[in-house]
Amino acid sequence: MATGGVANVIYHIPDGYRFRGLYAIGCLFFILNMVLFLFNVVMISCRFWYHPDTFRASLTHPTESLFVPSCIISLGTILINITEYGTVHAGPWLLHTMCVAFWVYCVLATVFSLGIYLIIWSTQHFTIAQMTPVWIFPAYPLLVIGPHASVLASKTAGYRALNIILGGFVFQGIGFMVSLMIYAAFIYRLMTQKLPQESLRPGMFISVGPSGFTISGVIGMGQSLPRVVPPDFMGPGNGPLAGQVSLIMANWLGLWLWGLAFWFFFVSVGAHWSTVRPGHARVGFAMTFYSYIFPNTALTTATFSVARALDGNGAINVVGAVVRREILWPQKQEDREEGGWKAWPGEKRVCEPGCGDEGGGPPPEGLPPVDMDGVVDEKVEEGVQGEVGVARSRRQRKDSAASPESSSSAATRFVDEIVRSSGTPGRFPRTAEDMV
Repeated sequence: MATGGVANVIYHIPDGYRFRGLYAIGCLFFILNMVLFLFNVVMISCRFWYHPDTFRASLTHPTESLFVPSCIISLGTILINITEYGTVHAGPWLLHTMCVAFWVYCVLATVFSLGIYLIIWSTQHFTIAQMTPVWIFPAYPLLVIGPHASVLASKTAGYRALNIILGGFVFQGIGFMVSLMIYAAFIYRLMTQKLPQESLRPGMFISVGPSGFTISGVIGMGQSLPRVVPPDFMGPGNGPLAGQVSLIMANWLGLWLWGLAFWFFFVSVGAHWSTVRPGHARVGFAMTFYSYIFPNTALTTATFSVARALDGNGAINVVGAVVRREILWPQKQEDREEGGWKAWPGEKRVCEPGCGDEGGGPPPEGLPPVDMDGVVDEKVEEGVQGEVGVARSRRQRKDSAASPESSSSAATRFVDEIVRSSGTPGRFPRTAEDMV
């Protein structure tokens, strides 16, 4: 599952961040995923062949039974990777095969999800203290249907693509809603029983997957809808409108769930704080350690989908804009030099040459620079801080004997100069001394 998830992430890396050879790296992970899948099938078949009783026991064991759906999830990731990496080069026959395999997988995912839950509910007795996010795992086969439908629909057209999208929305909705209800039990368990034991805490990352897979699936399917809906979809003449509205709703839904996915991600990360402290004993390996990768690949592809929905990878480029010194740096955006306003000489400039030459000339001679809103620049305030302090203390003592001329400090003269240079006396109803 994790290897196929990595191949899926590599395929969805935005164009602006791809490099030569990245496609080949994704193919390597895809091939490795199939090799590992066949190896696991052979080995577990040998186990069941030489120890027949273990087959039934694996379905009724309180822990192992929860991982039975992993074989179906692995098959689902392989189908997604075939659609991503294989259909481009193999011709239309493989695309038709993937369309058939999609519906076969939907049936398998539904049967296994229902079957495992029914077996668990019929043979096991769990307490809330035993609850972990692994309880969500039997619903995971349904959660990868949406991402598969989004990739497959982007490579097909017409009613075939529309039917795939509709089926993807239905099955993805089932998987997410079942997971959402188990979320409630997980939160209740944390409130009443504290965190799970340390070897099981990696399984908390499983709670990231349902939102992550739903985001990438819903946004991907929504972006294909305007292209495939017929003119009379959802009513006479409503096809184009229904497609555009569905696209917008899918984007907002994905953005909404994106925050939920990150919330569970940070909760899972924070739960590991006690395990990484200096001097802490080594935590023994458990099957849940693989949860470090697979659910987080869903969060990564979900982030790519949100960036694509926000037009031009905007969510990712926020960080990139800071790194490229386009925002949150001196002389960038609202604090740049313009209209005759100049930066304080001690302020470090990060803008390109000539960015402060547009419009207006230098400020009047002898007038220190001010900000656009007329407030004295911080560095100027520092320069006259002592003078302002003298004026303030004089007013607090209410020294009525002081003449107006004696209170005319350098700071007062400075504010007088600002008022006169503004050209708008009505804007300053108070006197210069009151302003100081």
